[in-house]
Amino acid sequence: MTPPYIRRLTPDDYDQWRGLYQGYADFYRVALTEDGVQATWSWLMDAGHVCTGLVAEQQGQLIGLAHFRGMPSPLRGQIIGFLDDLFVVPNHRSSGAAAALILAVEAEAKAQGWGVVRWITRDDNYRARGLYDKLAEKTNWALYEMAAK
Repeated sequence: MTPPYIRRLTPDDYDQWRGLYQGYADFYRVALTEDGVQATWSWLMDAGHVCTGLVAEQQGQLIGLAHFRGMPSPLRGQIIGFLDDLFVVPNHRSSGAAAALILAVEAEAKAQGWGVVRWITRDDNYRARGLYDKLAEKTNWALYEMAAK
C-alpha cells in the first residue's frame, strides 16, 4: 500500500470530508447537525480562522482527517497546538495515515513555534492509544466537562 499524501483541505474536498466527519461523529456517538457541520466547514475554509484541516489522501480518495488549532497556554505564556479531531476510515487503519496526520500537525506546530501539541481521546480507544503512546507522552491530566446552563 502506498503511503498517504497529507495536505490541507480545499473547497473541492467538501463531499469526501463530510463523509469522513460523519464517520468521526459516529465513532464518538455524536449527532451532527447541519448547522454545526457548516460552521466547522466554514472555519476550516477561512484562512484567518484558528481551526485548520488536513486530510490524508490515497489514490484520489480521502481516507483521514485532522482538525487542529493554536491555543493560548497561560502558564507557558505561549501558543500551543491542540489536535481536536483525528479520524481514519476503518479499512485504512494501520496504513500509516493516522501517524502521518499527527506528524504533519507536529510539523505545523514546529513551523508556528508551538512548543507542544495536545489532544484527547476516549479512554477505551485502545487502538488509537497504542499509536499515540508511540508518538507522544501520555499526561496525568483528567478531563472534565460542564454544560453551560
